[in-house]
Amino acid sequence: MKRREMLQTTAAAVAAASFPWQWVAAADRRRQHVLMFTKSVTFEHSVVRRRQQQKLAHAERVVKQLADQHGFDVTITKDGGIFDSDLDRFDGFLFYTTGDLTKPAGDGSPPMSAAGKQRLLDAVAGGKGFVGSHCASDTFHTPGERYENQTEPDPYIAMLGGEFIVHGAQQISRQRVVSPTFPGVQKLGDGFEMLEEWYALKNFSHDLHVILVQETKGMKGPMYQRPPYPSTWARRHEKGRVFYTSMGHREDVWTNDIFHQVLLGGLSWTLGNVEADVTPNIDRVTPGAWVLKNS
Repeated sequence: MKRREMLQTTAAAVAAASFPWQWVAAADRRRQHVLMFTKSVTFEHSVVRRRQQQKLAHAERVVKQLADQHGFDVTITKDGGIFDSDLDRFDGFLFYTTGDLTKPAGDGSPPMSAAGKQRLLDAVAGGKGFVGSHCASDTFHTPGERYENQTEPDPYIAMLGGEFIVHGAQQISRQRVVSPTFPGVQKLGDGFEMLEEWYALKNFSHDLHVILVQETKGMKGPMYQRPPYPSTWARRHEKGRVFYTSMGHREDVWTNDIFHQVLLGGLSWTLGNVEADVTPNIDRVTPGAWVLKNS
């Protein structure tokens, strides 16, 4: 075997060991198709900002590479009009978005219609997968006081399972693993530390299956002076599967193997490629999740 072939074989073996779940569907099924939506109505994160000479932004390129490596198709767009088209062609959705997506966007992309928003929610409730990263929780905010939990969150937030409040300075924080058998976290031990822009969150659904917990002890910033709360979770939304992780702000996070494992695990579960016990555990692992601190 030539050296280049040997290296390629070794790399494939390492990838298979790192990502043991199945991405390629059975022979009698088509390749799965994910829609990545990166519309920014308010603040546009650098990882989804398309430079003038680029067709895809940093995070978009990473997802395209992961799709190529793991055998699924991905359509990447900022055009909200896509939700008025045929959504049956997609098996799941990956959102990295900000603001009210039915409004004109700061990035110049066409808005999602109100009917398109409902079609998205209906598609997930009907059995499609949904994955949100980072600012997906800073999307379709619930009216009301920022530092209060609302009794009736926006329907999108109710589907997602939690809502962004604010963030402090980027800092190293510990993420504690509380669902060690969930796809993508099996090799992360009891947790890990990462430099990231960590979100303070609220309006948690009571049926969350928490996977990673934001450890707040020692964090800098008044918004983090609260009990530990969910930072990555899964939940069932009627017939659909929903996964969210607060990670994904920094460009180096998007190239981090830990983030890849967490993101791919969430995608694999939401697409139905693997099963996992997603019994609600939020009351047990983060009993103070609904305690907020006003900055």
